[in-house]
Amino acid sequence: MTRTWQRGEQALAWLLDYLYAGVWQLRALLPAKIAKQPATNTAAQTEHIVLIPGIWESWKFVIPLARYLHQAGHSVHVVPTLGYNRGTVPEMSDIVAKFLAEANLHEVVLVAHSKGGLIGKHLMAASTQGYRVNRMIAISTPFSGSGYARYAPIRSLRALSPNDTGVLKLAANLSVNARIISIFSRFDPHIPGGCELAGATNIKLGTMGHFRLLNDQRLKQAVCEHLSSTGPA
Repeated sequence: MTRTWQRGEQALAWLLDYLYAGVWQLRALLPAKIAKQPATNTAAQTEHIVLIPGIWESWKFVIPLARYLHQAGHSVHVVPTLGYNRGTVPEMSDIVAKFLAEANLHEVVLVAHSKGGLIGKHLMAASTQGYRVNRMIAISTPFSGSGYARYAPIRSLRALSPNDTGVLKLAANLSVNARIISIFSRFDPHIPGGCELAGATNIKLGTMGHFRLLNDQRLKQAVCEHLSSTGPA
């Protein structure tokens, strides 16, 4: 009986997650009055927050979290040149690195969703601009890949498979793990293997979902808590 109830709960989580993702993908297509890029508040904090969305997500997909952080007084930046984040992890890492260099940002905290966390780790570990990043808060990131990705018909999704060379190489690099906070749900419909990262600060929240976590109050509070704490230099 318990197992049946658990399966039903997980099936509902799948459905609600896709509905949430669909709504926010549609909102991203609306005029700026609805999906408005959050203004940058540079007065309150010395650290700069740079948001990195997941695969097939524009910066508008993370608007709920962006606005919350901005209202909390943080300096928030998005990277519109990422588009819908369809390129490879190294390609997208180069785009974020270029953004950091052109904006001359230092003491950066990356706040990344899903594939964005892989991009952030690559930037921290393998880019010449990695010194600009203090730490990263990764949300629902498949650091060891997702078992479902190997069956995807699209190359950009298959690149997130646990057997992908890029995923394996990035997972083997432990040099920056101590500067990463990985936050994830107790059940993620898209990452069956989980989001724990060896050597990182791992936080499991009571919510369910991969996308819905972005707009969960517990997630927002956890992110703000780690932003207000003193991070590694």
